[in-house]
Amino acid sequence: MTHYLCELYTPKPAWLALGPDARRQFFDRIGAGMAGLTEAGIEAVALGPNDPAMTHGTAHGFFAIWRCPDAAALNALVAGIAATGWHDYFDTVNAGGKGGDLPAHLAQLAGA
Repeated sequence: MTHYLCELYTPKPAWLALGPDARRQFFDRIGAGMAGLTEAGIEAVALGPNDPAMTHGTAHGFFAIWRCPDAAALNALVAGIAATGWHDYFDTVNAGGKGGDLPAHLAQLAGA
């Protein structure tokens, strides 16, 4: 069953203090790991800047939405992100789990 990861993240002072060369080196390491994600069936669905003016929005600067073929791939993605040192540079909030349709979700909410 397909699983999803939704990330919200904002640069930390450690990121803001990095120069262009250090940032490029960091993103080179991230890019090198992307091939393995694709091979595992993990897909970046959408990534971009967050609109903080959205109703009920958040102040986090950016978002990413990932699709994974199963829970094992989702767990591997979260672990892989952490292993890059991402959380040293970005304040991150994760939400994720098995995806479903609207009627199933409404039933989940009704049962909560």
